[in-house]
Amino acid sequence: MGFVLAKRLLDSGCNLAVFNRTRSKAEPLAELGAEIVDSVPKLADRDIVFSIVSGPDDLRSVIAGPGGLFSREDAKPGIVVDLTTVSAEASAEVRAAGEAVGTRFLAAPVSGNPNVARAGRLTFVVSGPRGAFEEARPYLETLGEGATYVGDGELARLVKIAHNLLLGVVAETVAEITVLAEKGGVPRASFLEFLNKSVMGSTFTRYKTPAFVKLDWSPTFTPVLLRKDFDLGLAEGESLGVELPVCELVRAQVQALIDQGYVDCDFAALLEMHARAAGLELVPEAAAVTDGLAPAQAVPQQVAPAAS
Repeated sequence: MGFVLAKRLLDSGCNLAVFNRTRSKAEPLAELGAEIVDSVPKLADRDIVFSIVSGPDDLRSVIAGPGGLFSREDAKPGIVVDLTTVSAEASAEVRAAGEAVGTRFLAAPVSGNPNVARAGRLTFVVSGPRGAFEEARPYLETLGEGATYVGDGELARLVKIAHNLLLGVVAETVAEITVLAEKGGVPRASFLEFLNKSVMGSTFTRYKTPAFVKLDWSPTFTPVLLRKDFDLGLAEGESLGVELPVCELVRAQVQALIDQGYVDCDFAALLEMHARAAGLELVPEAAAVTDGLAPAQAVPQQVAPAAS
């Protein structure tokens, strides 16, 4: 994901410096004009720094830990925009560290995956200082279809967790009903074509159709990551006194998928788990299907002159 986002910023004319803990992953960006640095603190003199990491511990370490972005005495970035899905607690810790050194922090978790990013169809939900959001907005709009500002503090984290709960619920439901239709004699491609053309179809159902039809579980989002987000969401529900009975049921199904060994694959493998439980042997179908991810926009040129 980070590589695709960096390329879009470069294509827009941004002055970009990049760090990746595995340097070889970033080096191809140098051919496109990026400066590759060998440590996070070397990004501290940038106007805006985007971060996208695996989880809360990585975020704490990369931004606020020893040897992290805030560790330089002579420079601090103006704004940090974090695109990771993490807990509100971890985000608040990093925000407080930023406030202590004079850096404004935006929580901006992203909706989408690398394929969605390549199509320019990512969306962002953002919370933090409104002024910082307005400064970062042109870059976020370069990276995808746009950003929604929801308020101060960590509200964006709650919105993204709620979003991922719905993602899991929809994926589970589509897996169940697709097995139902196929067990009754309907080809998967035909059922999903009808679904996608109906009022119940969505960008998500269209995007997952090739995986369901071809039985391709190449990972875009793993069951383990989905379980993590369900755990975060259920914890938020308990904290706020909101019952989430459907989400609890789906979390159990995701756990069952993991228990059956589906770990490093895509969570769409829920389809295979439910087919097996129904005594249905799945085979790939040869029907021509599309993921619906036509590019949403060309990358804007020279979105902003400042370094990013």
